Amino acid sequence: MAADDPHAAEATIHREGRVAAVDYGRRRIGIAVCDRERILASPLTVRQPGKNRRLEEDFFRRLVAEEELVGFIVGLPLHADGRESEMSAETRRFAGWLASATGLPVEFQDERYTSAAAAGRLAGVGLSRGSKKARSDAVAAQIMLETWMARRAVERDTHPERGLL
Repeated sequence: MAADDPHAAEATIHREGRVAAVDYGRRRIGIAVCDRERILASPLTVRQPGKNRRLEEDFFRRLVAEEELVGFIVGLPLHADGRESEMSAETRRFAGWLASATGLPVEFQDERYTSAAAAGRLAGVGLSRGSKKARSDAVAAQIMLETWMARRAVERDTHPERGLL
């Protein structure tokens, strides 16, 4: 994938099956999943990453089995002008680890403005500030997954010859 285009991922995730989006952060990892038909995306959980890689591998492997996942979308943090940051490099390392730990393909999705969009979605739901903050990473992952699914649907409709979109 070209470093300057977060959408330039190869068609590595099969066009059918459930996918999880991951909003990676040092303090929290938000996770959302979609249905098999890739019509609806839902926030699933927010996880505090641990230092024990074995426990983290077990968590993500269990997630793959329980949710019957075929791939992951990882949010790529970019500057407003599209340049990558230090956090982008850390996120790419995490995505490489995730692919290795689970054996599933990983694609990137631009995550710019998803936190603000998540805050907007949670604004009127009557949760405490702490509850909103805890839930916002999973909602940001949901927004990334919705964007990815919409982009894939457009690509599939406009380029049916590509097959695995």
